[in-house]
Amino acid sequence: MASVPSTPPSTRRFSRAGVATSLVAVSGLGLWAGLSGTAQAATAVPLGDAQSFAVLAGAGITNTGATTVTGDIGSFATTTIDGGITLTPGSTNHGGDSVTQGAKTALTNALTIAKNATPRTPVAGGLLGGLDLSAGVYSHGSTLDLTGTLTLDGGGSYDSVFIFQAGSDLITAGNSTVALTNGAQACNVFWQVTSSATLGGNSDFVGTVLADTAITLGTLARVEGRVLASTAAVSLDANVITRPDTCRTGAVTPVVVTPPPTSTPTDTPGPTAT
Repeated sequence: MASVPSTPPSTRRFSRAGVATSLVAVSGLGLWAGLSGTAQAATAVPLGDAQSFAVLAGAGITNTGATTVTGDIGSFATTTIDGGITLTPGSTNHGGDSVTQGAKTALTNALTIAKNATPRTPVAGGLLGGLDLSAGVYSHGSTLDLTGTLTLDGGGSYDSVFIFQAGSDLITAGNSTVALTNGAQACNVFWQVTSSATLGGNSDFVGTVLADTAITLGTLARVEGRVLASTAAVSLDANVITRPDTCRTGAVTPVVVTPPPTSTPTDTPGPTAT
């Protein structure tokens, strides 16, 4: 299977609507990283009872500074949750209650499904920075690393799904960006992390992180998605975390811009002869 090149010949940047957006690089053989077979294969990871959560942990949620979360939060078996977290209207701190416990069970199931998703396109060197990828499943046996911008291209479909599988950690650099374009949506991006995830300070990240152990967000990191840690803690630091809206479906409708009508100039009458 073709690998995603670690040094793509060109990089495209896109602005992110809301908080962040970022991935098709050409290999040395001229093959696209997003192979047509792979692009049609990925299906969304079912989150079940974890769907409503923006932050979920197994060993507590720590926080420094003013953090704002849209979506539910909770932790179990350790139920400690630091203060300083502002929940937007409609969001609930479930602590370690039965809702959180059900979400933890659902997280275990989601991790298994995401880890077994196929067919896979290898990410050469685990390096994601500068890539522009179509929908599919992308994997690396060790750490996935993002520096700079990663662009996810939905190919004109709101149904495009992106699954990333890290055999070890997920690490994003400070000021890095995941950008969405052409129908890609945060609700359809999933990061399966076998160990821990660390999102760099002042970065814009997109998607649901499903980590076996811990998740750490650097100062002022922003997430349009979820941070769900199975067995360890989630550490926050003046972050903004926004659970994605319900996914749109179907094809992207092109925006047709109609130019304004042009006025026909009229002659100015000259002076009347006497």
